[in-house]
Amino acid sequence: MTNSPAPDAHDRVVLAVSLVPAGRVASYGDIGRLTGVGPRQVGAILRDTDVEVPWWRILGHDGVLAPLARARPHWDAEGIEVRPNGRGCRIRAHRADLADLATEYLLAAAARGWPVTEPD
Repeated sequence: MTNSPAPDAHDRVVLAVSLVPAGRVASYGDIGRLTGVGPRQVGAILRDTDVEVPWWRILGHDGVLAPLARARPHWDAEGIEVRPNGRGCRIRAHRADLADLATEYLLAAAARGWPVTEPD
């Protein structure tokens, strides 16, 4: 298998977000560490992408999700419980297994022929 050119930040973030399992969440920082981009850039990519990804699974480090009203139907369907203050979820209770997510990301990137390195 030959390596494809290195993917841009958009492609890396979209892949990582697509791998977060239903009913689980990750923070912008989790996705950023996995893909080598900053958390704010992760947010900007999710805001601006025209690719369908489960954006509702990506939150601030404190479990807060600004467009919670838009995410609520997805959360309800996936069993992600809203905190009593109504601002997000208890991220510890719903966080994806980050080691599993990293493994899935590396396997998916390798399958695409992307150059892969272990995340920090």
